[in-house]
Amino acid sequence: MILQRQEDVTPAVLAVMERTHDPRMREIMLSLVRHLHSFVRDVRLSEAEFRQANAILNEIGQLTTDTHNEMVLMSGSLGVSSLVCLLNNGDRGNTETSQSLLGPFWRLNSPRMENGGSLLRSPTPGEALFMTGRVQDAKGAPIPGAEVDVWHSSPVGLYENQDPEQADMNLRGKFTTDASGRFWFRSIKPAGYPIPTNGVVGRLLEAQDRHPFRPAHVHALVFKEGFKTLTSQVYVGDDPYLETDVQFGVTRALIGDYRRHEEPHPTRPDVTAPWFSLDHTFTMEPGEAVLPKPPIK
Repeated sequence: MILQRQEDVTPAVLAVMERTHDPRMREIMLSLVRHLHSFVRDVRLSEAEFRQANAILNEIGQLTTDTHNEMVLMSGSLGVSSLVCLLNNGDRGNTETSQSLLGPFWRLNSPRMENGGSLLRSPTPGEALFMTGRVQDAKGAPIPGAEVDVWHSSPVGLYENQDPEQADMNLRGKFTTDASGRFWFRSIKPAGYPIPTNGVVGRLLEAQDRHPFRPAHVHALVFKEGFKTLTSQVYVGDDPYLETDVQFGVTRALIGDYRRHEEPHPTRPDVTAPWFSLDHTFTMEPGEAVLPKPPIK
């Protein structure tokens, strides 16, 4: 189509998108073009702003490396990651779900461990945490033999791949649920932390007077054939950033009961008070067991 005016552009592009062979891709592309063109008209995007937008997208790609994923940070900071998660889980957003954000720090091949083992692989000062998790199906029946990958930040708010003071795979481990669907381990209480702000996301937060902090949490990725792979986060209930998480990831179902104990640990004389315990239940939904692509190596 030879264009005569700006109103001709969108019909011309939609006509081409209609030729997409795959039905789902055709549906997505038609909607994308309609919304994208409407956005351009709505804000009356200038040529300078268009060039700047292209530069920003290029920069996001250039900033993504083996240890940092700027696009994942941007998706979370715009609330898109949480929206996609909640639309696709918990009976398509109608019920609570254990599903949450994968985040930018999950790695493949974390060490396999026996239940009761410690996640500490290098000296990491902090308050001891003893976590017991239970994995169940939608009817509450336990799921034995599920693989549970766990990782979290240190008490100074850094994952081990960010911190040269920590050993490789520190505060990471992979467990298998027992006949009761349970797994358990020892670690240290995680801290909240700021997301990286030395890129595009940092400039966005600065422009909006937003803080960069995520509330403290423990990650879990649960894999079992016959169930949709579960990625979850269990948040510390008294963290000051629960209400203002920069990644919009906190839901009511994901706030854990991290119980503080002032008395000596009943079976671990080496544990000094205070120490914390956490019991949390993860509910899996039927579906395909597929591991996500790691955001970092």
